[in-house]
Amino acid sequence: MITRRNLLAVTAGGAALAAAMPLLALSQEITEKTVFFDPDAPVLGNPKGDVTVVEFFDYQCPYCKKIHPMVEKVVREDGNVRLVLKDWPVFGGASIFAAQAVLGAAQIGKYEPAMEALMKTTGKLTEEDVEKALAEAGLAMKEIAAAVNEHTAKISGLLDRNYSQALAFNFAGTPSFVIGRTTFAGVLDEKGLKEAIREARA
Repeated sequence: MITRRNLLAVTAGGAALAAAMPLLALSQEITEKTVFFDPDAPVLGNPKGDVTVVEFFDYQCPYCKKIHPMVEKVVREDGNVRLVLKDWPVFGGASIFAAQAVLGAAQIGKYEPAMEALMKTTGKLTEEDVEKALAEAGLAMKEIAAAVNEHTAKISGLLDRNYSQALAFNFAGTPSFVIGRTTFAGVLDEKGLKEAIREARA
């Protein structure tokens, strides 16, 4: 079931998106800029799009993987949407490992093939499953591991920020979305996603 909550309008000065939420949400990190424009967060779709869709997801979340092709289809067909993907590994160690691996792949210009490979997996993952999926996509774990080690602080910082933002929005799990000034906790179908984009654009 989808729950949605209208957020307070954000001023040009970047007032906190979550200003009306609990104290945790008042962190200086939770601003329009950090949620929508974190320089370390992967962006798909149109980088200059007029609407930003932020998705908090986990590579072990069956609902995230099920709706992923639909989300990409809507973004592609719209042509003017920025899709910001925020890893929120809530299903344990394998999820953290998967997130780190794909963000490591991003450092060597291979984010999309790595992300797509793991989005196509099914069921609960192990670290070995993650490595196998990436290898089958033609990605070398040795190269990815080196990138993760080289950019440990950058990747850890991004995951920490994603975690803080998800809690600030009172999200209970994945998938969860921020679209325009509205949060959506739960699965969005194609009609709901398109409607949310229309409302954000309006």
